[in-house]
Amino acid sequence: MPNAELVAQIQALQQENNKLRRINNALVERVESGTSQSSDAYAAFRHSVILAEQVRERTDALNQTMADLKNSNILLSDARQKAEVAHQHLIDAIESISDGFVLFDNDHRIVLFNRHFKKFWEKSAYRMDVGTYLSEVRNVIHETGLVVEKQRSGRQRVLYRLRTGRWLQVTERPTQEGGLVILYTDITELKHIEAQRREQALAQKTHLLQKTVDNLSQGVAMVNADGLLELWNHRFLELCDLQPIEANLAFADVMNNSCATLLTPQSLGEDGAPLLQKEQRLADGRMVEIRTHPLPLGGFVNTFTDITERYQHAEALRKSENWIRLITDHVPAMIAYVKNDFTYEFTNKVYEEWYRWPRGSILGRSLREAHSDEHFMRLEPYINRSLKGESLTFDVAESSVLGKPRFMQRSYVPNRQSNGEISGIFVLVRDITERRQTAEALHQAYQNLEERVRERTAELTQLNCKLVSEIEVRKQIEVRLRDAKREAEEANLSKTKFLAAVSHDLLQPLNAARLFTGSLSERPDSPDRNTLVKNISNSLEDVENLLGTLVDISKLDAGVIKADVSAFAAHELLNNLAIEYQQLAKSVGLRLDFVPSSVLIKSDIHLLARILRNLLSNAIRYTENGRVLLGCRRHAGHVSIEVWDTGIGIAEDKKEEIFQEFKRGDVQRLKQDRGLGLGLAIVDKITRILDHPIQVSSQPSKGSVFSVAVPLARKDELRATPEIESSTYHLDRLRGARVWVLDNDLAICVAMRALLEGWGCEVQTGLSEDDLAEQVGGFCSAVDLLIVDYHLDNDVNGVDVVVNINQQRQTPIPTLMITANYSNELKQKMRELGHTLMHKPVKPMRLKTAMNHLLDNER
Repeated sequence: MPNAELVAQIQALQQENNKLRRINNALVERVESGTSQSSDAYAAFRHSVILAEQVRERTDALNQTMADLKNSNILLSDARQKAEVAHQHLIDAIESISDGFVLFDNDHRIVLFNRHFKKFWEKSAYRMDVGTYLSEVRNVIHETGLVVEKQRSGRQRVLYRLRTGRWLQVTERPTQEGGLVILYTDITELKHIEAQRREQALAQKTHLLQKTVDNLSQGVAMVNADGLLELWNHRFLELCDLQPIEANLAFADVMNNSCATLLTPQSLGEDGAPLLQKEQRLADGRMVEIRTHPLPLGGFVNTFTDITERYQHAEALRKSENWIRLITDHVPAMIAYVKNDFTYEFTNKVYEEWYRWPRGSILGRSLREAHSDEHFMRLEPYINRSLKGESLTFDVAESSVLGKPRFMQRSYVPNRQSNGEISGIFVLVRDITERRQTAEALHQAYQNLEERVRERTAELTQLNCKLVSEIEVRKQIEVRLRDAKREAEEANLSKTKFLAAVSHDLLQPLNAARLFTGSLSERPDSPDRNTLVKNISNSLEDVENLLGTLVDISKLDAGVIKADVSAFAAHELLNNLAIEYQQLAKSVGLRLDFVPSSVLIKSDIHLLARILRNLLSNAIRYTENGRVLLGCRRHAGHVSIEVWDTGIGIAEDKKEEIFQEFKRGDVQRLKQDRGLGLGLAIVDKITRILDHPIQVSSQPSKGSVFSVAVPLARKDELRATPEIESSTYHLDRLRGARVWVLDNDLAICVAMRALLEGWGCEVQTGLSEDDLAEQVGGFCSAVDLLIVDYHLDNDVNGVDVVVNINQQRQTPIPTLMITANYSNELKQKMRELGHTLMHKPVKPMRLKTAMNHLLDNER
């Protein structure tokens, strides 16, 4: 309540109190005077007593009101003092803010600001003060030219670049009373840091791009819109026979010094059309495919691909096709091949001459277009029956191009693919008009007089001779057709062998990547770096496993892998596999139990190890909890190596299907499964090579048992212990070891040096025998271990190089030979020479184990 109202109320109460006192005094005097003794006197006395009581109550209320007023004044004084202190604290807090602060009321006039806001206008003729409107502030900002650039960052933030080069962030927030708070923040340093980060990210991406391009098997050259060469790899220099060059050179000048042709998106062919692809034969006989790819923002990218092997393969197929056509063109019968869409894919010369078609003009056309409707409708039922898998031979009347009636015998043989589908039919057509006429003549002769029988006997004999000759010709045609089919199958097989042969080139860059990641894992610098390295290693391991599996399938299909059967003790293989997979099972929360066995068996230890590795890997992959068991069970004449698990199991109708390529188990019940479904397909192919029957027993949701039957061996059949793929050596004997590395791939040398030096080795690398000799100062230098790639440049192999090196030394060097060659001949040769053989891709832990094993034997 306001003070004035309280004072007025107190005054009114005092006046009323005085009035009541005067009345009370008058009544008392009247009673005491005794002028009236009647009842009226007593009533007046009672009334005075009541009035006195009311006066006392009013007096108490007045005193209480005065006390409340005094307390209100004290509280009001305290509130004023607190408001002044809070106001000072607010000013101090605003002044302590490192940003410029300004507060506007609901009319957008300045109410309060700090010294940082004031600094922005010290060099300006205009002075900001309380009461200045927001519109005036904005007009001054634009009129004085203080702002050079404006950027919006969100709904309530705006960035300004000042003419002094600094950056200012302006943040606006409304208040509850309709006013506005604006913060002016200097973010110049943040802008500089952000620019530096962008530059570093760009540099890192450029570096990664160069690394990626350098690992491509194609030559790559990127040219900017000005025609300058910005990015290239070593393969480009090699294919174009160029020396190392500098960046930002004119691409046309660079290509003038190369053996390759300049090709750009503006290049035109002989017909005036754009020429974006060209094949060129180099001076050394290689074929190179050059492609140009324009970029959206100008410039282009050229790729250079060595297609020598593909070109040679195409030439071989072309020669095979010409040979087949040469044979069929000289067969005295009409031969054709019709696809399942009723189009001609092949016709021989006799077929085309019968219908008077120009050479090759009918290929790709359908039977409906090539023949009359009547002729097509007559043949269509037979074609449909043949496309359903039925082989047919039937006679049909047909008119030649000249209109002469002829009788033709047609044979339709379906072409059934390996998967059971029919892709087309082989057509064999022979003119049997003479034979048909002869048959009719014979029929008429039998119906005529018997006297003409003797006269016709000679003619019949001649006709029979013709028939025998025709049958012989038919047999020859069938033999030639079988030969042509066999040659086609051999050509198809050669493609599979070609894929198996290129596995070495495919595995080279993957091997280098594996060694690099292994080196990084051995040199942890920080937790984040270790996490990144682990992710890279896992990804590369997935790619490596998938690629290795596909290569194995290709090699098995091509017959490249042969069994190298020998006798050995089962524990030499099973003990190592148990130790290896016990760690893997433990890492996923499973237990692997192993029952040792001293039985002697006869098999290829490497192929048998591959079978058991796939079975153990599948058992761990398809088991979520429980255990896996590895052991042997003796039988008459053989031993059954069994892998038990408590996994998800296999349905009865799926037991045969799981051994097919790209077929997997119930992957929906697994947490993760990155396989292609080729593991058991490989197992099935290897067991067929080894003649080791495999059996499966399983119950869904309870587990599975895979068993491989391996023949028993006698003690007299044992020979030197074969190479074991895994080892139980885990002691680190590599620190201080002197190691020489010989590999014709520079990336492999760099990666191997980084990996081995991370293990504490002293490493010297060389790209050739002469290069290594120069690096180590002669082969008589002290060394503990030699690591050599089997395939080197200029048709040189690592075995010959090791022989040359050891001839210059008093004692031979322990040697580890690395190769992608899986032949049994090479394995036998390595055993005879005493070298350790390791196949690509090389895993760092297996390499470390093999090196420890060699150094331990040497010491």
